[in-house]
Amino acid sequence: MVKSKRSLKSVPTFASEAEERRFWERHDLSDYVDWSTASVVSLPNLKPSTETISLRLPAPLLSDLKALANKRDVPYQSLLKVFLTDRVAEEWRSSTHGGRLSHQALQPTSRRRRKAVKPATRTARG
Repeated sequence: MVKSKRSLKSVPTFASEAEERRFWERHDLSDYVDWSTASVVSLPNLKPSTETISLRLPAPLLSDLKALANKRDVPYQSLLKVFLTDRVAEEWRSSTHGGRLSHQALQPTSRRRRKAVKPATRTARG
């Protein structure tokens, strides 16, 4: 079955990023781009975008985190990201049933591993 060749609309010029964002929220990209001519591009030097959040932690937990980070000679926020990444990956793995996810929408947004840091050992607190 051969697709009929249709003419593509030209992409307008935008005055701002906000204007462009509003435009693409309301228009279908397939009316403007011929995906049959697309090619795969590798962008190895891009850094993942991050968002700043405010997180309230109990003071003893933060102290323990800082002590562990100091012991490993890494910033405590970096260590926290490693711990969170590992735990989230563990949760995704445990949400599978028979090797398949219970729901296709439950796909992690990133499976990229961070630089390895020794896992923390738990100690009993008195």
